[in-house]
Amino acid sequence: MTERAKHKRNRRSRIKQLPTDIKERLDGLIREGRMTQSQILEQVNQLCAAHGEEPLSQSGLSRYSKQMDEMGRKIRELREVSEVWVAKLGDAPTSDTGKMLLEAVRTLAADVILNMGGEGGKVDPKALNQLALVMQRVEQAAMASHKREKEIRQAFAAEAADHAEQALANQGMTASTIETIKKEILGIA
Repeated sequence: MTERAKHKRNRRSRIKQLPTDIKERLDGLIREGRMTQSQILEQVNQLCAAHGEEPLSQSGLSRYSKQMDEMGRKIRELREVSEVWVAKLGDAPTSDTGKMLLEAVRTLAADVILNMGGEGGKVDPKALNQLALVMQRVEQAAMASHKREKEIRQAFAAEAADHAEQALANQGMTASTIETIKKEILGIA
């Protein structure tokens, strides 16, 4: 690889070097999706000219737009997967599959976070906010799952203690012995 090619590869994108107000306007136009890339390029280059900035190239805008689309797609996929599995985990909170899926969503989120910045660029605050909401929902589902699992175990232990109490009483055990065994089953010290 030539020295020039190495330099080009490590150079920050022209778009990522834009002043914040122009970059935010560009990002907004791309997200809205109401204009063609040529129209966006024309508007942004007018802003660049007004601020004494060099104009953007069509190829640079196309690359950047593709990166933005890919980031948005990943975030939408993550949100959709999360919503599906959060709903699913509400119906089956104690399964090992549910726990595995929660971990998978966490891993996907971590991948998205690592890839959001791209080539050392900045992360879109709106995308980060959406990802935070997805992670909050996943964590809420995990906490609800844990709480339900604990409640199910407590209900099972109470039912087992009642059955043991009846069986032991029928065998002629003393009330204090039955109470001790019942406390052991319920985990009461």
